[in-house]
Amino acid sequence: MSRSDHGSFRHAIPAGDDRMRRVCGDCGFVDYENPKVVVGAIVTFEDRILLCRRAIPPRIGWLTHPGGHLERGETTEEGAIRECWEEARARISIDSLIGVHTNAPAGVVDIVYAATLEEPSFGPGPESESVALYAFDEIPWNEVAFPITRWAVERAFPDLARRRRAAFA
Repeated sequence: MSRSDHGSFRHAIPAGDDRMRRVCGDCGFVDYENPKVVVGAIVTFEDRILLCRRAIPPRIGWLTHPGGHLERGETTEEGAIRECWEEARARISIDSLIGVHTNAPAGVVDIVYAATLEEPSFGPGPESESVALYAFDEIPWNEVAFPITRWAVERAFPDLARRRRAAFA
């Protein structure tokens, strides 16, 4: 049985477990609510960073780096490459891992890569209103959709992030 509302689900601690779960009273299926894996990339071209203006909820019209849910059967690198194509019509090369970030309340684990735009060609995919390259100092930080984008950009460019923080101190 897969996760569904069929059967008689109740909250219980399954045998051998230590926390409440949704358990089917008919068949014993345990509905584990595990975190979702989100993959993305901080994509650069020369000295600029590729950001997308969202066309879908949540945060329509706000900026984010290309990223989204990992699909079953993909490596995290393949997922990041796919998300960059879907959201920004950008062909990229993965350079390195920026880091892994956990948002426990949201049930999300973000894996973000540093990547390079293979060619200066990009544009909005179906999930983006627009896509543009920004110099670090030109990013409109008050329009960034999610904390993960700020976290990843600052980790990708720690010297520029320190300089920016010092200017506002």
